[in-house]
Amino acid sequence: MTHLSWFSIVRLGLVQLCLGAIVVLTTSTLNRLMVVEAALPALLPGLLVALHYGVQITRPNWGFRSDSGGNRTRFIVLGMLALALGGFLAAFGFVVMVGAYWPGLAISVVAYALIGVGVGASGTSLLALLAQATHPRRRAAAGTITWLMMIFGIAVTATVVGKLLDPYTPARLLELVGAVGVIAVALTGVAIWGIEARHGFVAVPDIKQPFRDGIAEIWAEPRARHFTLFIFLSMTAYFMQELILEPYAGLAFGFTPGQSTQLSGAQNGGVFIGMLTVGIAATGLRIGSLRAWVMLGCAGSAATLVVLALAGQMAAGAGLVLPATVALGLFNGMFAVAAIGSMMALAGEGRGAREGTRMGLWGASQAIAAGFGGLIGAGAVDLARQFTDTASAFGAVFVLEAGLFAAACWMAAMIIDTQRQPGFGHMVAGE
Repeated sequence: MTHLSWFSIVRLGLVQLCLGAIVVLTTSTLNRLMVVEAALPALLPGLLVALHYGVQITRPNWGFRSDSGGNRTRFIVLGMLALALGGFLAAFGFVVMVGAYWPGLAISVVAYALIGVGVGASGTSLLALLAQATHPRRRAAAGTITWLMMIFGIAVTATVVGKLLDPYTPARLLELVGAVGVIAVALTGVAIWGIEARHGFVAVPDIKQPFRDGIAEIWAEPRARHFTLFIFLSMTAYFMQELILEPYAGLAFGFTPGQSTQLSGAQNGGVFIGMLTVGIAATGLRIGSLRAWVMLGCAGSAATLVVLALAGQMAAGAGLVLPATVALGLFNGMFAVAAIGSMMALAGEGRGAREGTRMGLWGASQAIAAGFGGLIGAGAVDLARQFTDTASAFGAVFVLEAGLFAAACWMAAMIIDTQRQPGFGHMVAGE
């Protein structure tokens, strides 16, 4: 098996870009429309997004199947098709929901479940292919490149769709979501075509091994197990604001749908800059260890969340929302890219030919944390609004999230060593 060239790594990054482009429309734009325009409780989109994350608990199974199936390309392409269809159905379900609540909700449930299947099948197989076919010295950098491209796709999609969505109409929403889905599927096909065949595939020797035994072997590895737990805590903090930031801007400061969607784009632009900063500093200039970047990202995220909470208590607080949101994205990106670098490097360690299963395990941990964090954030806002004003309710949840980031910072100090892997650092996971 030959290793991926930098050009092939960038091509695979286009698939991540497409994943992010579709998902951001369902987690940000549709969420905002449900809460503000349709005046639905924030818990509803929280439950729907939690469903799509919950379905991704099947990620280890998708990874195991791609390890033993001999064709990761098939899972990547079919997964993207499922994701694009789910994204369009989610928009259609919202449009129906406005006039006929229960039929629209039924369509939305099917749509978000399909989104979870698509992300799980396509995303897990893609990362497994990257980890398997990339030279060990390039894995951390490959993870950084592909995630930067995903964040770029999220930021550009949120910004462009946000501009085109004003003034909002249901027809315009369906047209934009449908167009993004078609482009994503086409670009994925072009990006993945022929890569796996050229670089070869190494099948798992014990191909008939039951999935339960395969996942048990990975869980028995101390590095994989402790890294899984770290991902769960840190990603719970990371995703708590995902479903409430745009509604906060709309309800507390009067942002329009287009303005709040652009706010999401600005946040992900900050994530992109944060990731790029760490990638250049840690990989190119050899500045800082993995632990230092993770801790800085978590601490900075906690501080900016407190600023967002305070903005709602100030007369001129609307002016703080955009810079604080960009800063939140910046520190989120710093934290995330260091974790991604370790994930890619650790995927090839331990028992051989299990990259997909490890990626699936970590992806499932992230998905459960994302669904749990988003649901807790949305539910807590709805509950707090029963007892206090809107700005204070959202602010209390932002402060809670800041506390979780502080706890993740402490955990990073406990389990991450400063010894380096190529470009990033070394995870010791308490061995």
